[in-house]
Amino acid sequence: MEVHKIYLIGGEDDEAAEFIASEQEDRCSLVCTYRGKRIEASADDFFDALCEVRRQLQTDGLIPFCYGASLNVFPSAMSRQMSSGLSAYRLTLGKQALRADLVQIFAEGHDVIPASVEHQQQFFDDWLKSL
Repeated sequence: MEVHKIYLIGGEDDEAAEFIASEQEDRCSLVCTYRGKRIEASADDFFDALCEVRRQLQTDGLIPFCYGASLNVFPSAMSRQMSSGLSAYRLTLGKQALRADLVQIFAEGHDVIPASVEHQQQFFDDWLKSL
């Protein structure tokens, strides 16, 4: 079990949520607590579980400030399999992703571009077309 404090874009100053990630058998579970609320998601990997949580946070106008919610970050099939979706690639249109582009989805950095799940998926689709 891993616990991550992640700041929320669209909330109060320095508002954060607690994300608890755990694996049980072949399922990746994520629990997000914020504002006295609790969101639970279970998926084949942590990236998909995070996307499920993000869709629910979006109803409150919130986006987690982490690489897993960044416009230009998306996991490959191999990174999903090897890290249970905890690692993903920073993508640049027209450029193949390299190992040096791997980031941890619950980490934050100066280059995080907060985005909705739909915009992130669209960027990934555009990236695929640009190769």
